[in-house]
Amino acid sequence: MVQRLTYRRRLSYNTKSNRVKVVKTPGGKLIYQYIKKRGTLPKCGDCKVPLHGIKASRPKQRMSMSKRLKTVSRTYGGSRCPKCVRLRIVRAFLIEEQRIVAMVMKSKKTTDDKQQAKPTTK
Repeated sequence: MVQRLTYRRRLSYNTKSNRVKVVKTPGGKLIYQYIKKRGTLPKCGDCKVPLHGIKASRPKQRMSMSKRLKTVSRTYGGSRCPKCVRLRIVRAFLIEEQRIVAMVMKSKKTTDDKQQAKPTTK
């Protein structure tokens, strides 16, 4: 004796979002259970490496998740990996240092020019 499976949705095509699993209920009926798509781990915006400490999820599921599941407690927590954050900090520091050195050199040059332009005659 063959049991007929009961459909739940109208979409009959075998697409990624329409995958099903046949399950036997306690009443002995065979039904379809729709399988949801697996979520992916978010990736670093700079180097595209999967981020650690963040749960894999689908976008709609992510909306209802709490903040602690979506980020890590660090600057750029849920968006950049620690290597890239470190690089950004070092780069910002070096650019700032370069700017300060340029200002010091400029002020030194102006004081030298003033001393040379001022002749000491009696």
